[in-house]
Amino acid sequence: MYGHHLFRNLFLFPMAISLIVTGVVWRWLMNPAAGDRTSGLNLLFDSVGLDFLINQWHTTPTWGMAFIAIPAIWQMSGYTMALYLGGLSSIPIELREAARVDGASEFQIYRHIILPLLRPITLSALIVLGHISLKVFDLIIAIAGRQVALDVPAIYMWSTSFDGLFFSRGAAISIFLLLSVAVLIIPYLYYNLRQETEV
Repeated sequence: MYGHHLFRNLFLFPMAISLIVTGVVWRWLMNPAAGDRTSGLNLLFDSVGLDFLINQWHTTPTWGMAFIAIPAIWQMSGYTMALYLGGLSSIPIELREAARVDGASEFQIYRHIILPLLRPITLSALIVLGHISLKVFDLIIAIAGRQVALDVPAIYMWSTSFDGLFFSRGAAISIFLLLSVAVLIIPYLYYNLRQETEV
């Protein structure tokens, strides 16, 4: 397809940027300090007549997590796309051609051939993105600073340890966070190791 290299690079570009840089840029876009029509996305919404979308963004508890998820999705979409590109390129073209010869439609090819063969890629993406979302800290701090209207485990551990000076409680939270990540990662590593030994 013409231009697919350009689009692939555009999607992979956010992976090269650190979460701190992503957070600072999206903080400028969201402009949480103003929350009016002065700059950022609020100015864009005001100029196109979408006044009802003007918001205080992440400083409101109702929408805070949703607006933090937007830059996180933008940051990690390139990684997920790279995984699926690798998975799609590993599927033999002969399987699709044989299915077309047997009269399968494109929907049936994707449902019965491509998607089942992409299950390991989907599992990998879910595991990696799940453990990243469990321990996310720098993106939220870069966007929200100290005006955090969110309550995720890493932020809770930080505020408990360094704001409340309950270091033992913060250590317990961090151990629980470590165990939560281990519950996701260890079965995945065991599954991959078993698959490699069977091959």
